[in-house]
Amino acid sequence: MAIGKQVLKGKSAVVTGSTSGIGLGIAIALARSGCNLTINGFGDARQIQDIRNSLAEEHDVSVYYSNADMLEPGQIETMIKQARDNFGSLDILVNNAGIQFVSPVDSLPTEKWDAIIGINLSAAFHTTRLAVPMMVQSGWGRIINIASAHALVASPFKSAYVAAKHGLAGLTKSVALEVAEKGITVNAIAPGYVETPLVRGQIADTAQARGISEEEVVRDVMLAAQPTKKMVTIEQVANLAAYLCGDSASGITGSILPIDGGWTAR
Repeated sequence: MAIGKQVLKGKSAVVTGSTSGIGLGIAIALARSGCNLTINGFGDARQIQDIRNSLAEEHDVSVYYSNADMLEPGQIETMIKQARDNFGSLDILVNNAGIQFVSPVDSLPTEKWDAIIGINLSAAFHTTRLAVPMMVQSGWGRIINIASAHALVASPFKSAYVAAKHGLAGLTKSVALEVAEKGITVNAIAPGYVETPLVRGQIADTAQARGISEEEVVRDVMLAAQPTKKMVTIEQVANLAAYLCGDSASGITGSILPIDGGWTAR
């Protein structure tokens, strides 16, 4: 499903939470398609500079970095303004930044609730409200929200995360209707468990805590709800995001697209 090289040449994108994991994979896929980038996230300054250099040199695109905190609307506004100033427009917005915390609802710290709602949902509202006028002016735009299977189904002990992702699905649908005649599409991708560095670390920790093998953690704990019993890959999610930016996907809007090994088919 990957789109061809340079089909997005001249376009510019902001990808939040893109210094690692799914976000970085999406940034790579967009750069491969010729898209200039603003990446965002936390991490070691040298590693982030290496990411910028690698994307720019390998794909002949311009890459900027913003350390905007997705809990701070003012910093989000600065990031979007800088993207516009750097590239003259903002054509593609990928809201990927997210955090998770597992807890029974009656012992969920209120600050964790606020942070999860803020980063997973409110940040996407702020980037979207700022990006839409630029996209309307140019008559073209793509907004992609990285949701989760938990945008469609629930799990216990994840009340904040499930609420945020369900909210992100609703935001996706509502904005898609508002801009449907403006040349802008708005969609959400809903992955199941994805094999990221963070998840690989969780596998090892869970295996040690439960006294079982890592293979058993993956099969019997993490993938219990995914009928394929296979992790979704970063590349699969990234290629879907890139496809949604192409002309072939111009008729897809307001959709929540599962890529979850059959999880939400149950």
